[in-house]
Amino acid sequence: MHEMGLCDAIVEAAVRRAGRHPVSSVRVRITGHPVDAGVLEQGLRLAAAGTVVEGATVEVIARPPSVRCRDCGTRFEAVDPRLLAACPRCGGVDVDASGAEEVVLEAIAFDPVQERSS
Repeated sequence: MHEMGLCDAIVEAAVRRAGRHPVSSVRVRITGHPVDAGVLEQGLRLAAAGTVVEGATVEVIARPPSVRCRDCGTRFEAVDPRLLAACPRCGGVDVDASGAEEVVLEAIAFDPVQERSS
């Protein structure tokens, strides 16, 4: 996943949902793809510039993919992208990442009384 494209899509979804109401917070859950929450939060802030999402607090819930080494049978979470390439226990490169990749805009909060002028 390209992080900036992902951030653009998340902001677009929040803007569609909020209409003209300023968004005060956004919560996003990303499953099955290792992400740096800090980098994603910064990308969301950049993507939100000039929109009703600008200035919103961002909460990223990241759930890394589950990986199994076919060589030694070890199961682990790929909290670092390098773990998708080799087993941390035996160094084997025959690893299998399972589970679907998913990005969910879990929640947005906004003030329905105030509207931003176009």
